[in-house]
Amino acid sequence: MSVNYTEQQVQHMIEEYKSNPTRKTVENLAEELDKSIKSIIGKLSREGVYQKTVYKTKTGEDPITKKELVQELAEIVGIVYEKLAGLEKAPKADLKRLVETLREEDYDEIR
Repeated sequence: MSVNYTEQQVQHMIEEYKSNPTRKTVENLAEELDKSIKSIIGKLSREGVYQKTVYKTKTGEDPITKKELVQELAEIVGIVYEKLAGLEKAPKADLKRLVETLREEDYDEIR
């Protein structure tokens, strides 16, 4: 079994990453240790310190899929998801608007 990192390198990587857990830190460590970015991320992951970057939409919101929107819509109106699955073909903005509108309204009062 080959050793890719010395104990000192691992400790240095952990300290650096914990003090500034960013992609830039990973890139700097890769350059400093003459390793690939994937290798650094892999090692930090195995050491239990790597934090995956959380994706945000252009508007800064957490991403949500059309399927999740249709599932929420089905729950709001009390219909089995499978009966509304075709709505996943609708534009996402329209689905979001519909879900948000129904959330704001008390749907039980509307029915």
